[in-house]
Amino acid sequence: MTSGALASKIFDSLDRFRIELPSWGFADTGTRFGKYFQPAAAVTIEEKISDAAEVHKLTGVCPAIALHVQWDFPLGRESAREVDAIAKRHGVRPGSINPNFFQDQEYKFGSFGNPDAQIRAKAVEHARESIAIATDLKSRDITFWFADGSNYPGTANIRERKRWFEESLALVHADLSSAQRMLVEYKPFEPAFYHTDIADWGMAVHFARAAGAQAKVLVDTGHHYAAQNIEQIVAWLLSETLLGGFHFNDRRYADDDLTMGSIDPYQVFRIFHEIRFFEWETGATTDIAYMIDQSHNLKGKIEAMIQTVTIAQELWAKAALVDHDRLSAAQAAPDLVRAEACMQDAFATDVRPGVREWRESKGLPCDPMQAFRDSGYLERITADRAPRKASNISSYA
Repeated sequence: MTSGALASKIFDSLDRFRIELPSWGFADTGTRFGKYFQPAAAVTIEEKISDAAEVHKLTGVCPAIALHVQWDFPLGRESAREVDAIAKRHGVRPGSINPNFFQDQEYKFGSFGNPDAQIRAKAVEHARESIAIATDLKSRDITFWFADGSNYPGTANIRERKRWFEESLALVHADLSSAQRMLVEYKPFEPAFYHTDIADWGMAVHFARAAGAQAKVLVDTGHHYAAQNIEQIVAWLLSETLLGGFHFNDRRYADDDLTMGSIDPYQVFRIFHEIRFFEWETGATTDIAYMIDQSHNLKGKIEAMIQTVTIAQELWAKAALVDHDRLSAAQAAPDLVRAEACMQDAFATDVRPGVREWRESKGLPCDPMQAFRDSGYLERITADRAPRKASNISSYA
């Protein structure tokens, strides 16, 4: 049993925390070297949404599912009504809409940065269709990640590509409704190894500002160099009111798509702390989309998502325990040891009993993972999906 004050902080923090699941995280996905199939992995959009709904049922904090236009809307906008009906049937809702600017053959040399004006126009039209799909589904966020770049020196005009991105993003931004946001993601490398058109958070900030007032920056925790201070980036984006959302995963080297917190849970805690500290300092409530972006090739899809959601809840609760008054005073002194201890004490606190109590108060399973294993859901979908998967495997998700 946790103390009353501790439980209150944990309960208050978890009451406001929601995290979006990715449809592609429930499908068979692969690396550049190969693809390993799981008999229970989802193939259809109905199966993806059903699996996401199972995670939400057990955790209570995942009411939305991120959707990918290329993989989840085979008929483009015409598929939106069917997807919406499936989501309603399973008790979840469509979340962020993710366009595709990398998989079509025409994008071999880029999309918004392609030297061919017709291909740039095609990419802009696809972005506009994605916004229309989001409008039909009442989805607020459209996330933009580009694989654009070059592999060899001298093969691309970097400044000209910058201008094409500025122009294209502004054109697309004009299609947003007043309730929608454009989230611009960045990635330092892969698949472009010489230069990437949106390679870091500063470039993403520039393009968001060039696009318009409803454009923000999306931080993928896997899309950084190994030694980079992600929480400093988060602090700066908060200060500039440009932090729109996260794609959460973990990495040992680069964009490894590992389960959140599996490598460096203290880093996730530090990110969450910067958000909570900013809110304490300003008195404002941040409007940030928390999303998962993981594609597990070895772990079971649903179990990996439950594991991610539960660790995210625990780290979010730990961040709520930092004594901001004490920390601020120690920073002003400056008392380095006492300031650091504020962080370490909160991180060292075992919040799991409080999280379990919160789940009980909401009528949720105390242990979502065990509840899933006891439910028989995995056995049922394995029996249903495995026999027909060989002939229905999609290209990626």
